[in-house]
Amino acid sequence: MAEAEATTLFAPATGFGRAAVSVIRLSGPEAGPVLAALGGPLPPARRLSLRTLRDPADGTLLDRALVAFFPGPATYSGEDMAELHLHGGVAVRAGVLAALARQPGCRAAGPGEFTRRAVLNGRMDLAEAEGVADLIDAETEGQRRQALRQLDGVLSRQVAAWREEAIACLAGAEAALDFSDEGDVDDDGLDAALLGRATALRDAVAAALADGRRGERLRDGFWVVLAGEPNAGKSTLLNALARREAAIVSDVPGTTRDAIEVRLDLDGLPVVLVDTAGLRETEEAVEAEGIRRSRARIAQADLVLALVPPGGTAPDLAGAPALLVRTKADLTGGDGGGLAVSARTGAGLPALLDALRARAEAGLGQGDALITRARHREALERCLGHLDRLCAGIGRGLPPELAAEDLRLAVRALGEVGGHVGVEDVLDRLFAGFCIGK
Repeated sequence: MAEAEATTLFAPATGFGRAAVSVIRLSGPEAGPVLAALGGPLPPARRLSLRTLRDPADGTLLDRALVAFFPGPATYSGEDMAELHLHGGVAVRAGVLAALARQPGCRAAGPGEFTRRAVLNGRMDLAEAEGVADLIDAETEGQRRQALRQLDGVLSRQVAAWREEAIACLAGAEAALDFSDEGDVDDDGLDAALLGRATALRDAVAAALADGRRGERLRDGFWVVLAGEPNAGKSTLLNALARREAAIVSDVPGTTRDAIEVRLDLDGLPVVLVDTAGLRETEEAVEAEGIRRSRARIAQADLVLALVPPGGTAPDLAGAPALLVRTKADLTGGDGGGLAVSARTGAGLPALLDALRARAEAGLGQGDALITRARHREALERCLGHLDRLCAGIGRGLPPELAAEDLRLAVRALGEVGGHVGVEDVLDRLFAGFCIGK
């Protein structure tokens, strides 16, 4: 914290390039003095005020801008903060940033440093900070809802409640350990009480984990692979669903060699369509590699659209979840089961989109998942493992020392979700993915 307390960060909070307004934010002990050096007396707290900004080094006019000062600790980062709302020209922003870089105690912020300071200063925990990152990256309504729930602390509050209960169990176990040599202590009664509370906690954590990984999958998208023999209409259907020419369409078999991905927003749900190489036996090395990659994508897909053209056969998908789609229905009418579609006329496409939407919603939910990252799941699975061992051991006369140790490890695993323990290595990985100025 020493470096954070001594240094004031600055960075653009809006995108680069020409715009109507460009916002630069500062955070740290020099935010107020630096704002005063550029624009004169500090404005009233938390109120935008018009100021003439000048370079403190030589008095050069930089801009006429709206500025605001936010005294800590009731700020985003927990420190004094300031904002400069500049005209959005590239030269204006560059001039102000250069002037800020010359101020003592100031430096340009790295990715996510404002939010990192918010975590270090207790304004949010690590799970909530991950919600900020997910909100920035959200592309669909479902992803936005999930990120806002995370930022609002839904996961943090639930894990905190579990952690408090685990700590209470740990206190009971340690009390039993301290008084185990007292003749009037009912060891069986203490074990029964501990088992009841630990079992309830274990069941609650297990129920949260049994969610089909909906939260992680919503962040990444619902992956749908288009598979079939060459010239089954995969690329044509991909273009029709994407409403643009995303893939090359040709009558020459084997045109598609590598996977082509297109992202769709289906009523707020992120769906990724993947066009793949046609499945067939071939001696041509490049096409064979494309087919190998196609089968790897099929094995990883949430859903495979098994495309069957007129006179064709359904592909071998090795048990992958599939939806049969009969293509080029304008030529045959699409008889033979499955969904009949025509990318040329548009027939059947609304029904196919409805089917994709239903499958995606069943797999992803609507942004109401509690666990949204692999890191959360790994910590909760470790907690569950310790609670499982504790509950199984109590019935077999588990020594109180080992019961207390399992509970201590469960408490630690729960603390890792919010960043209360073992946080430094996670911080570096998390904030490396943030944008500058957040």
